[in-house]
Amino acid sequence: MAMKRKHRRLTLLLLSLGALGIAAVLVLNAFEDSLLYFKSPSQLVEDPITAGKRFRLGGLVEENSVERAGVELRFRVTDNGSATPVPVTYTGIVPDLFRPGQGVIAIGALDDSGMFKATEILAKHDETYMPKEVADALKASGEWKGGSSQ
Repeated sequence: MAMKRKHRRLTLLLLSLGALGIAAVLVLNAFEDSLLYFKSPSQLVEDPITAGKRFRLGGLVEENSVERAGVELRFRVTDNGSATPVPVTYTGIVPDLFRPGQGVIAIGALDDSGMFKATEILAKHDETYMPKEVADALKASGEWKGGSSQ
């Protein structure tokens, strides 16, 4: 017995909606995998991220924590909150404005030992600019010293 024309249209419509739903799930899943969440050291303690998952770590370069060995750089990022500063290692050339006490955003992932392996370092641009995420994290910890965040 052949399907009626009405049933064929309904079947085609349901199959199309199913395919559209599957495509939407795949696109949203790919989009979520490409998001880089921002975390300050205090937020990292409150809501840990699993080792190997890429994210942006932001805060201040801790005073007296910068160590250089050739092109390898080790330092700690703090938000001057109660959280322990996060140790960071980076291989490459850092921006000219990178120095202790300045705002920084490091992009990378934690390893199994808790070391943040950065693949990119972004530093404060000038004396009045602070990345919004870093400024918000410092304000939340009570360590914001003024200036504007843009």
